[in-house]
Amino acid sequence: MLMIEFLSVFLITFLGWASAKLINYLADVLPSTRRISPVLCKYCQRAQPMESYINLSHRCPSCGAPYLRRTWIVDLSAVIITLWLWITPPAKLGFWIGWLLCIYLGIVIVIDIEHHLILHSISLVGAFLGAVIGAWRQGLWFTLLGGIGGFALMLVLHFLGELFAGWIAKHRGADLTDVALGFGDVNLAGIIGLLLGWPGIISGLVLTIILGGVVGLIYLIWQLLGRRYKAFSAIPYGPFMVLSVVILLFR
Repeated sequence: MLMIEFLSVFLITFLGWASAKLINYLADVLPSTRRISPVLCKYCQRAQPMESYINLSHRCPSCGAPYLRRTWIVDLSAVIITLWLWITPPAKLGFWIGWLLCIYLGIVIVIDIEHHLILHSISLVGAFLGAVIGAWRQGLWFTLLGGIGGFALMLVLHFLGELFAGWIAKHRGADLTDVALGFGDVNLAGIIGLLLGWPGIISGLVLTIILGGVVGLIYLIWQLLGRRYKAFSAIPYGPFMVLSVVILLFR
């Protein structure tokens, strides 16, 4: 019995490690190439063989440069989250669906934090996952209503943000390169709506706004205390939408 439990923990740990490698790999290649391709070292620009990319040294075999610190963070986080899902699987999803959804959400978070970008290819995969999981949870009709509602509400906020940014740029006499909500966030809101359904998407967006406001305030205070304040600096909004899904679904 003890041997079976040990083997189960080992296999789940390996599953978490493998999912981390997938998240790290896609976060490294998709923003730059938009396709499955070899990973390039950011220092020597040489392609990394897959066997060196997945090893534990996290160093380029050509120049010896360390990989991004994010690699270690994702590795550790993915293993912990996978074990947590196995020990206490979410009642609304179960282990396997929860694990698959966590991989997708992890890819979204890492790319959005590092590049302020939510790729259309990632959104298409998310729309498929959201539609399938949502239809399984709350039926097709409420899933579609949630997706349309999330997309439409975030689209309105997106256009209002663009108008506000244009007004600020006009009065400052300079172009604003960052906007609070990009169109990738609109697509992600539609995916979140598919997952949460209607009217669950309303709770999801309200929770997103609260989380974004709290973190934004903390970030503003940190900038002011460090004398690094920059007016109208944008922060990625995708992680807050992802966190709202985790809070509402992974219970």
